Amino acid sequence: MGRKKKTLHDYAAEFSELAVRRHLLQRGAAGEPAVVETLYCTSCQLPMRVRRDRILEHLSSGRHYRNRRLLRQHGLRGPLLLSAGPDSPGLPLQLDAPSLLSPPSFILTGTSAGYAMVPSPPSCHKPLVPLQPVTPTVSTAPPREDPTPSTSTSRPSAPPAFHTRTSAPEASDSAAPALQHSGGIGLALFSIGLANKALFQSLLEENGCCLLYVVEDQLEEVQRAFGAEFLGGTRVLRQQDADVALSDQRVSGAIICSPPEEASKIVIDALRAGKGVFCEGLPSLDRQTAAACFDEADRCGRPLVCGFYKRFDPALQFLRRKVRDSRALGRIHRVAAVSSAYPAASPRLLRAAGGIFYNAAVHDIDIVSLLLGESAPDTIFSLGHAFCADLAQLKDADTVAISMKFPSGAIVTVDVSQHCTKTCDHRLEVHGSQGTLRVNNQNPLGITEHGTSVSLCSQTDRYRDAHRELFRHFLRTLKGAEPPAVTKEQFLCAIRVAAAAQQSWRSGSAVDLCSEATDAPVIKTEIM
Repeated sequence: MGRKKKTLHDYAAEFSELAVRRHLLQRGAAGEPAVVETLYCTSCQLPMRVRRDRILEHLSSGRHYRNRRLLRQHGLRGPLLLSAGPDSPGLPLQLDAPSLLSPPSFILTGTSAGYAMVPSPPSCHKPLVPLQPVTPTVSTAPPREDPTPSTSTSRPSAPPAFHTRTSAPEASDSAAPALQHSGGIGLALFSIGLANKALFQSLLEENGCCLLYVVEDQLEEVQRAFGAEFLGGTRVLRQQDADVALSDQRVSGAIICSPPEEASKIVIDALRAGKGVFCEGLPSLDRQTAAACFDEADRCGRPLVCGFYKRFDPALQFLRRKVRDSRALGRIHRVAAVSSAYPAASPRLLRAAGGIFYNAAVHDIDIVSLLLGESAPDTIFSLGHAFCADLAQLKDADTVAISMKFPSGAIVTVDVSQHCTKTCDHRLEVHGSQGTLRVNNQNPLGITEHGTSVSLCSQTDRYRDAHRELFRHFLRTLKGAEPPAVTKEQFLCAIRVAAAAQQSWRSGSAVDLCSEATDAPVIKTEIM
């Protein structure tokens, strides 16, 4: 049996900017209308040839991007092609849009001395739609798929020099050639400054995905994170041209490493563009804004994966199975977590990520709640201090101790610090009525120094497996193989507790989450 040919509706379901239009041609002998269907691009009002490589070529062309951008500027959400009914011919709706000049684009070229931006010649945009209605020539027989196999999904070998465009594509009458990739899941990476190095390693090593775009204004950050060989088929865009990546139908997922105050808008835009989203940090520090991101994901039917990486650490997963599934420790009495980072994050990055409570403590809060099976504690009290003078000026802390009491009676202490010598220190102990389980630092060589285990690895190395499994989890959600591990309710509870811990540190008093009087200011706490 041969391979089943794709129908017009299959292509329309795969590419959100394509639609099937019905056209009335004539009336048959029985008096019933004869109707044929045509595949159309709703942004450009053009009939499409039923071939995958031709479709990809058109969707990545400068003309298509220009028309789509003008539609957004003029506030048009629906398709331009309207029909009076299923039995009537499609009537194009004209949009009288002025001609626009395209902004200068840049080509990033690699040299022995570094990277240089060379301006490319400007080009002029033509009107969005022709002045005359588009009347496609159709036949009485439905369009057939071209049996010629497509080769557009094969990725050529990386060129020796790093040639990557950093702006919108050149606007011309001829369609720009589509970028080639390996046929895996197409991804777009937004911002690099707050991304973990383990994420870059996962992108380099994972075979089931292909990085098509990097959206970053700081080009030196791109150079530092990836080599020229890896970026041979990847386009680097500035933040102002992020729509190019979001409008590319080959992009299935967006990886967002932007600060929380900027991430929520990119999350919403990516979801509305039909992309699954992996937010390595927090989509927002505000509960209402974060809830809106999750609600938008549900409305769009796309996954929103949050970067609570400790859930995917093999040691902590084993501990969770012992504590929650097999009940090996009986009733949990006490949990103690220690998280000391090495090397320490810079004050600028820590500040951009939301401070120590949102950048570091929130991950321990999430894993403790997961171990106990309880969403939030009743009472929180925290102490903190800034040993770093720069953080003290920013009114933030670099060392905190958080104490929590949960409804079950379990007492939890979380110690978080940005100061650790020689190696990171990450430990967790769970004490129950029937025993104790402890997760120590990774120590592959069994070396001890002054009675303390030395792991000989940085925090990135310590959680490399966790970040890799989290990234693979995101890829599986894009395929529909599993739902996101972190639910909306779990995420909102985690940032609510982090906000309460921050509020307790600043006020010097305990915060009662059961009290409705203190619930409102705890929900949203802005960093001063």
